[in-house]
This record gives sequence, C-alpha cells and structure tokens, in this order.
Amino acid sequence: MTPAQGQAVLADNFAPWVLALNLRVTACDANSATLRMPFDDKLLRVGGIVCGQALMAAADTAMVIAICAALGGMRPMATVSQNISFLRAISGAPGQDVEITARVLKAGKSLVFGEVEIRVAGDERVGVHATTTYALMG
Repeated sequence: MTPAQGQAVLADNFAPWVLALNLRVTACDANSATLRMPFDDKLLRVGGIVCGQALMAAADTAMVIAICAALGGMRPMATVSQNISFLRAISGAPGQDVEITARVLKAGKSLVFGEVEIRVAGDERVGVHATTTYALMG
C-alpha cells in the first residue's frame, strides 16, 4: 500500500471528527504505517500538552491503516482493545508535528495484534506506546 492509498482509506472510512485531526499518511509498507498529525492548538490541554484523547484516536487510526497495508486493502474490522501508556508528555508547539508509527505484530484469520509508538516528529524518544487488538469482520 502506498501512502496515497493509505490516505484514501483514511478519507473514505473515518468519521469527520477523526478527519479533523488532519492526519497525513507519510509511509506504508507491508506491516506498518506512519502518520503525521500537524500542530493544532485546539488539541492542547493545560500546559501546552497534546491531549490524550487526540493521541489515542491517532493511534487507533494509524493501526487501521497499518492493518490495511498488511491485508492489501480495507476490510471491515473493529477495535477489540487498545492499551496505552503515556511515557512522556507530547508537547505541542507551532511547527512541531506528532508522528505516529503503527506496526502489525501478528495478523491471524480473525484477530490482528499490533503496537503503536507516538513521538514529537524529529525526537527519537517515544512519548506514547500502545498495544492493540482488532477483530476482522466477515
């Protein structure tokens, strides 16, 4: 799956409020996807930190794109679990985007397991780590 195909999956399958995060698919390969969430002061909480709700939605969205890349296209699926750890604050500042990388760890017939790392773009330190499970439908 190309980044353009991943962006099309995003545009065609997600709710308007998720699309309002302005996520951009920057990379895809056989088992992963990387998205970028641009700085937006509407996503900041007290202290100039990107709110956890936006980060959780971005993690979930990136994982769906990674699963689509692994499966060769969109299939109906549902999030079964998302366990998230906030390791450090993702500080928001103009010009600092957030980078979300999702990897499929195992794709079975009915369940897909993955992990997501979120960081400030250009910073090697992981700020958020999530593990996920998705059910493939139909």
